[in-house]
Amino acid sequence: MKTLLTTTAALLALSMPAVAEGDAAAGEKVFNQCKACHMIQSPSEVIVRGGKVGPNLYGVIGRTMGSVEGFKYSDGLKAKHDAGEVWTEETLAAYATDPNEFLGSRSKMTFKLRKGAEDVAAYLATFSE
Repeated sequence: MKTLLTTTAALLALSMPAVAEGDAAAGEKVFNQCKACHMIQSPSEVIVRGGKVGPNLYGVIGRTMGSVEGFKYSDGLKAKHDAGEVWTEETLAAYATDPNEFLGSRSKMTFKLRKGAEDVAAYLATFSE
């Protein structure tokens, strides 16, 4: 019986969705590396001035991948868009860590955020519904 309970608990733990455990305050600092290409701008205000090479990251968590008008996305992101995949904190952290690996193909984003990707995702989640 003890083995059955242990096995059941282990299977339940493995079946739970992964949750990114980022620190939004730390992510705000790490985002300085991202703002060369990305901004955070709500419909009414500029929150973080940044570049326009990449899409505005306001509301990115919960948004369909590759869906900001005016950007030419890589084939990998187009495929994710066509499949209806949505950005979560976990997928955004994985993408920021290694875009090519996440997509399984070449990404237009060449920067890899080796440390702090979960923190940046948590920070960006504060600007999403």
